Amino acid sequence: MLRKFKHVDAPIIAILLVLMVISTMLVYSATLDDPKISFDLKKTLAIYGIGIVALLGVTFVDYRLLMKIAPYLYITGIVLLVAVYMFGIEKNKARSWFKLFGGLEFQPAELVKLLLIIALAAFLARLKGDALKFTTGVIPIGTITLVPFILVLIQPDLGNAIIYLVILIGMLWIGNVKYTHFLIGIIVAVGSLALLLYMFAHFHDPIKDYLESHHKGHWVARMDTFLNPEEASRDDKFQVDNSMKAIGSGSLFGESYLKGTSVHRGYIPYAYSDSIFVVIGEEFGFMGASVLLLLYFVLIYRMILIALQCSDHGGSYVIIGIVSMFVFQIFENIGMLIGIMPLTGITLPFISYGGTSLMINMMSLGLVMSIKVHQDKEPSF
Repeated sequence: MLRKFKHVDAPIIAILLVLMVISTMLVYSATLDDPKISFDLKKTLAIYGIGIVALLGVTFVDYRLLMKIAPYLYITGIVLLVAVYMFGIEKNKARSWFKLFGGLEFQPAELVKLLLIIALAAFLARLKGDALKFTTGVIPIGTITLVPFILVLIQPDLGNAIIYLVILIGMLWIGNVKYTHFLIGIIVAVGSLALLLYMFAHFHDPIKDYLESHHKGHWVARMDTFLNPEEASRDDKFQVDNSMKAIGSGSLFGESYLKGTSVHRGYIPYAYSDSIFVVIGEEFGFMGASVLLLLYFVLIYRMILIALQCSDHGGSYVIIGIVSMFVFQIFENIGMLIGIMPLTGITLPFISYGGTSLMINMMSLGLVMSIKVHQDKEPSF
C-alpha cells in the first residue's frame, strides 16, 4: 500500500487542501451573522477528515473492480432514488434526503452521479474505442441515464437531473459517438429547447398553475428570473439581484474578509452553500475569485492529464465523466449568481457547505487517483 502513495497525484492533493482552507474560511464568514445556522469547526474538520479517508479508501481500491460490478452499483443507486422518494424527508420543497443518525442527512442523487459515471464508463469500455452505433450504443447509454434523470426530476431536483444529462453528453463525446449522431442530437436538443421556451412564453400562466399544483412553482420563478427579469417579482429576483450587486461591490480586491456588507446583513440566501461564491466575490474581489478559478483550472487540467496518460479506455471514460460533472457544476453555480445561467440548487465543488456533496466529490477524486495508481498494473481479481 505504501508503494501506491508514490503514484498519488501530489498537485491534486495540494489543491484539495487549499480548497478546504478556502471553504472553511468562506463558510465561517457566511454563517458568522446567520441566526439560522452556526459554524462548528470540529464538525467541519470531522467532515473533512471523513472525506479524506473516503478519498484514500477509493484510491487504494482498483477502479477496474468497480467497473466490474458497475451493474450492481447502478441498480443500488436506482433503488436508493426510489426509496428516498417513498421514505425520504422533504427539504426546500424536494424529497431528496434520508435522515440518518446524529442529525446527519444523505442525498442519494449526489451518489448516483458517481455511480452513473462508473456504469456508463463500464458500458463504453466494452466497445474498446469503437464508434458508437445508434441502436446498440447511443440508445442504451441514453436509457441508462434517463432512468435516474426521471427519478431525480420528480423529487423534484432539477439541478442534479441536469448534471446527469451533462455527464451523458461528455461520455458520449469521449466514447466516440458518430459526428452525424452528435449533430442530430444537438439539433433535437436545440429544437426541443426552442419549443419549451416558446411554450413557456405563450402558455406561462397555465404552466405556472400546473407546476404550483404539483409543488414545483419555484421552477417558474427561477425561469422568470432568468428569461424575463423585468417581469419577475422582486422576491423572485432577490437572490440573483443581491448576488450580482455583492459580487460587483467587491471590485478588484474586495471589501475585506468578514466585512462583506450584503453577506453579513443577510441579503444573500444560502450564502454558506449555493451562494458561497458571493462571499469570495464580495470579500476578496475579482482577484480572490480569479485565484479560486485558477485552482479549479489546474485541478481539471491535472485530471485531464491523467486521462490522456491512461492506457485503459475505461479509466479515461471515468475521468472525463467526472471532469464533465465538475466543470458544469462550477460553471452553473457561478453563472447563476452573475445572471448568465438560471438559478438552481447546484453547489460549488469543495467549497459549498454540505456533507453529501463533499463526500461524493472526494470519492470522485479518489477514483481519479485510483486510475492513476492502478492503470499499469494487472488486476488482482
